[in-house]
Amino acid sequence: MTRVAILGATGSIGQLARDVVASHPGRFELVGMAAGTRVEPLAEAASQEAPWLRLRWLNVATAEARERLEALLPPAQKAGVEITVGEDGLVAMAQAPEVDLVVVAVVGFAGLAPTLAALRAGKRVALATKESLVVAGHLVREAWRGGKGELFPVDSEHSALWQLLEGARQRPSRLYLTASGGPFRTASREAMAQATVEETLRHPTWSMGPKITVDSATLMNKGFEVLEAAWLFDMELDRIHVVVHPQSIVHALVAWPDGSLTAQLAVPHMRLPVERAMLYPDGAVESVPALDPTTLGTLHFEPVDRARFPLLDAAYHAGKLGGTYPAVLNAADEIAVQAFLDGRIRLVDIERVVHQVLERHESHDAPDLETIREADRWARHEAEDLCQVLEGRSRVRS
Repeated sequence: MTRVAILGATGSIGQLARDVVASHPGRFELVGMAAGTRVEPLAEAASQEAPWLRLRWLNVATAEARERLEALLPPAQKAGVEITVGEDGLVAMAQAPEVDLVVVAVVGFAGLAPTLAALRAGKRVALATKESLVVAGHLVREAWRGGKGELFPVDSEHSALWQLLEGARQRPSRLYLTASGGPFRTASREAMAQATVEETLRHPTWSMGPKITVDSATLMNKGFEVLEAAWLFDMELDRIHVVVHPQSIVHALVAWPDGSLTAQLAVPHMRLPVERAMLYPDGAVESVPALDPTTLGTLHFEPVDRARFPLLDAAYHAGKLGGTYPAVLNAADEIAVQAFLDGRIRLVDIERVVHQVLERHESHDAPDLETIREADRWARHEAEDLCQVLEGRSRVRS
């Protein structure tokens, strides 16, 4: 029996992870959940009557959220359950002896500390939080390789690469991540400058949260995925490429020294990478409908127009510089994306904020966790100042 803690249990990935637990009641027990400030859905999930639900911990972001959760939970559900608050509670849950598998699906920087703690404690980690590898890939890899923990990616592209590379007898020449191109794949820069929030959130393939959907529209999300792939598969950035594939059927490709190319194809649904990571070393079965190659039709591929999507190059640049630059990249983007979602700046202003914060930054080599936190705080402050300046100049359509 694998005892599971899900950090980010009420988000889309967290809900899929809970579904996997429920679908394999003889394989998993759910012993811990965290949900930030989403108290009501967490209380609902914790109040289920199910044989696989053996809760020992619940975690929320603030003391006020804990009070609300305690008021919502029936007495029977509160018995024997410890309700913790903040990062310290996440870390305690992630490294607890009674936990075997930690699904890290919390949004943003909050996933880093529990990821490191779980790996150092020898846990299996199913990682769906990009920021952990983006901002502190060297620390994650050190914790991963230095202990007895295992790290499995929960992302369609990285899961596909994992499948393609597992058991490989030679080092690949190149890795290819596919991108749908988002809602502005064929749009002009002028159209992107006038893009509304509603238009930006209308992703052609995936249903995701607003932050990652905006990042997909600017291709920053694909830049983050490149940085992740470098750490996950020990590959130089120059050998990781992005190709636009609007159908989102091919999730990744691997080029081999003999000139051949292998690809992973699947129906675009996150259930597959979630289940593959949670069930390993066993294979997932019927996670998504099987593809029929006779009905696929034409699969289209095209290069990224880097002039229209400059944030992809910003991610490569930050990754090559290393140090605290990736943390600054992530923090500046997070602040700018939220400013766009709030109607304060334009979509194309996001790249201006990110580029200017990167230019102002003085990096630290081989930073520890506290240095990364400081760089994150500095970048958020700088990015917010820039957003305030741009707010008065931008004309954002609602």
